[in-house]
Amino acid sequence: MSALDAAIDLRGVTKTFGGTTAVEDLDLVIPRGALYGFIGPNGAGKTTSIRMIMSILLPDSGELRVLGSASALEAKDKIGYLPEERGVYRKMKVAAYLAFIARLKGVAERGLAARVSALVERVGLAGVESRKCEELSKGMLQKIQFVAAIIHEPDLLILDEPFSGLDPVSMRLLRDQIVVEHRRGATILFSTHVMPQAEEICDHVVMIHRGRKVLDDPTSSIRSRYDPRTILFEPFDARASVEAVRALPEVEACAAVDGGYELLLREGADAAGAISRVAAAVPVGRIEIKRPRLEDVFVQLVADESRSPDAARSLRAELAGAVQVAP
Repeated sequence: MSALDAAIDLRGVTKTFGGTTAVEDLDLVIPRGALYGFIGPNGAGKTTSIRMIMSILLPDSGELRVLGSASALEAKDKIGYLPEERGVYRKMKVAAYLAFIARLKGVAERGLAARVSALVERVGLAGVESRKCEELSKGMLQKIQFVAAIIHEPDLLILDEPFSGLDPVSMRLLRDQIVVEHRRGATILFSTHVMPQAEEICDHVVMIHRGRKVLDDPTSSIRSRYDPRTILFEPFDARASVEAVRALPEVEACAAVDGGYELLLREGADAAGAISRVAAAVPVGRIEIKRPRLEDVFVQLVADESRSPDAARSLRAELAGAVQVAP
């Protein structure tokens, strides 16, 4: 893919702060129209990378292009950005603030008021246009800032921790709006610690740890490459014996979990064939392959649990702490 075909193109980008390397030799190419999740624990280098993409920070070395330009500043009217540090003009009324941002981005005056009202309603805040920004809750302000990021229908939408601090209902609403923008044709890059959200909506996931990229793959490829060879099933009759299943040559282990069973298949076993033989051995009400979670993939890549259990536990604790920050 040429640089002109990419919405974002980073080649060997490095950024240090004193003796700390925040981002090291990062290559990242995001095609136009893609939806990328940028994930990793706190301090991994995600926000620093995004700030370099946005020309808020300059890299120490490497090359960077955004929407075919040498700098995001040259394409600023085509970019929507929700920074990690939230900020609005708190004394302004919501409608006035959004209209001001829209004019800065070159949105025509005609129909602007109606567009502001429609977008505010779209994020579940109909009727707040006449209220001052300082009168809104933190979650409400976050939605207003999201509207500010999309009000000019940008070609590229960059969201840094967009789900941080949101309740589950607001998180789902914002997730749905990100999907709407993607369907409109926007290229989207968002960073998050909320890995299940990335799993649900991303075409592609980039994992970063201690400033280095550890994974850059489509979600479909991740599911196939990191499949844990595990099958979940529930017998149609909860009292049914599963000894015939345990005896199948493909089955390495069988454990009871949550009203059903979890089967670990032997290395090289055919999962599709195993599912058929399990279903033949005992009538099943539900049977499926257990898909790997992004958290599990991240831990597998960064710390081999069988060789470094302490490192794996530390990573899981770090990720769990990050999720608590962004409930």
